[in-house]
Amino acid sequence: MAMRRRTFVSAGAALLGQAALAADLVELVAARKPSLCAVGTHNPLDSPRFRFRGSGFFVGDGSLVATCWHVLPEAQRENSPDVTKLGLTSIAVLIPSGDEPPEVREAELLAADRTHDLAVLRLKGRPGLPVPLAGDDAAREGMEVALMGFPIGGVLGFKPVTHRGIVASIVVSALPTPNATRLTEASVARLREGSFELLQLDATAYPGNSGGPLFDVQTQQVVGVVNMVLLKGNRESALSQPTGITYAVPVRWLSALLARR
Repeated sequence: MAMRRRTFVSAGAALLGQAALAADLVELVAARKPSLCAVGTHNPLDSPRFRFRGSGFFVGDGSLVATCWHVLPEAQRENSPDVTKLGLTSIAVLIPSGDEPPEVREAELLAADRTHDLAVLRLKGRPGLPVPLAGDDAAREGMEVALMGFPIGGVLGFKPVTHRGIVASIVVSALPTPNATRLTEASVARLREGSFELLQLDATAYPGNSGGPLFDVQTQQVVGVVNMVLLKGNRESALSQPTGITYAVPVRWLSALLARR
């Protein structure tokens, strides 16, 4: 009987824990969804005028948008001070507005960290709702997390989508090259830059999620930035088959970028 009671107590505690997590996730989505935006380009002569490239989120005083460096248009990435290559095309942010049509706002590149594939944009016009950033060492293995963004872009409509999971592991950005014949220009550059820690997640991200925030479900603070290009190229190039593993850049690198802008 005593063992049966302990089993019932354990089962009840587990159910209560699951209920608490579900409640935390519901609160997180309601509180942080307004801080999401889509990042892309705008050209008045294009159809559609806004072309989606990735996800982003408001930081700082709300006039800044964090995203991934590779999300920016190639002309901007090649020579950020020279935007003449963009012609009529400008970096733009699309802000969902409930049942109303989304608003497209022009933005400009403020700061970039190519090594960690991060960028900060300055939004023109009124600010958005910023999210709080966690401390440098906030992410822990086993932590319940949620990633938000716009998977597959406008195909699913510009509504923020949330996926939940855990930090499955904290890994290094570059795997050692098995032999000299496997060395490439990119792998040599990464070796020179040095490895850094990444957050490996068991949550599934899709094209379009790059640049979106990774939240600690309990604190609702950002612990990382989802990345679907830099990290897959670094760690999964050694795999014969692509995997469903998702990675995020720890928030410390975003905090450092914001501090030196």
